[in-house]
Amino acid sequence: MSKKLYIDQKLLKKIKNLKPGTKEIIKTWSRGCLITPEMVGFTFGVYNGKEFILVKVREEMVGFRLGDFSPTTKFFRHGGRMQRELEKGKTEKTKK
Repeated sequence: MSKKLYIDQKLLKKIKNLKPGTKEIIKTWSRGCLITPEMVGFTFGVYNGKEFILVKVREEMVGFRLGDFSPTTKFFRHGGRMQRELEKGKTEKTKK
């Protein structure tokens, strides 16, 4: 069973008032909104809980959700022996 389709009506209303390819950013907090063909060519500012991430919608994105393209957490690599070796290698390269 798939998830229900959710399309924010306020977002569609904003899109109808603009022309595709305009440089205006459409800010939205609805990360669960499904990307439809009408949204192609627009730039959205999708809120990730801290800031707005710019998402330029292309044809390949249709069917995905806006939140799929604005990560909420930053990838953090944990330390360890391998991490120390990588950092040591970087410092040696910069010294040469």
